[in-house]
Amino acid sequence: MKLAIASDHAGVALKARVMVQLRQEGHQVEDLGTYTTDAVDYPDYAKKVALAVLGGQAERAVLICGSGAGACVAANKIKGIRAATCHDSFSARQCVEDDDVNVLCLGARVIGPELAVEVVRDYVGARFSGAERHRRRLAKIAAFEAEFGRAEG
Repeated sequence: MKLAIASDHAGVALKARVMVQLRQEGHQVEDLGTYTTDAVDYPDYAKKVALAVLGGQAERAVLICGSGAGACVAANKIKGIRAATCHDSFSARQCVEDDDVNVLCLGARVIGPELAVEVVRDYVGARFSGAERHRRRLAKIAAFEAEFGRAEG
């Protein structure tokens, strides 16, 4: 699978560990930064992975910040992005199977590296079910995007 990955300064080490594993498993991984632990703003990296997914450079993305929450909020402001913060394998699978999530968010200060690798593996291995009830719910979410728009950034 073609994946984009990015993090803020808090997630640099975890991002490196996740990338090693993904590449070992044969995935194409594009690192969109940041590359140092110098403080940066997570919304900038949320935008980068979102644009990579929406532009077709990546099928899905992994986004890492300190808690996973801030990056998730930022990514979800971009129309067409469905991001979820997951720190367990069940949620990582189900968010794709039921909600067709295209950006997985992780909190580097919340999850250990080995569990993060497992969670990412489950996210990448999951497929959207396409079940009618899930398509119906996603259509409602898309209608929210159309009706209420997204915050300007």
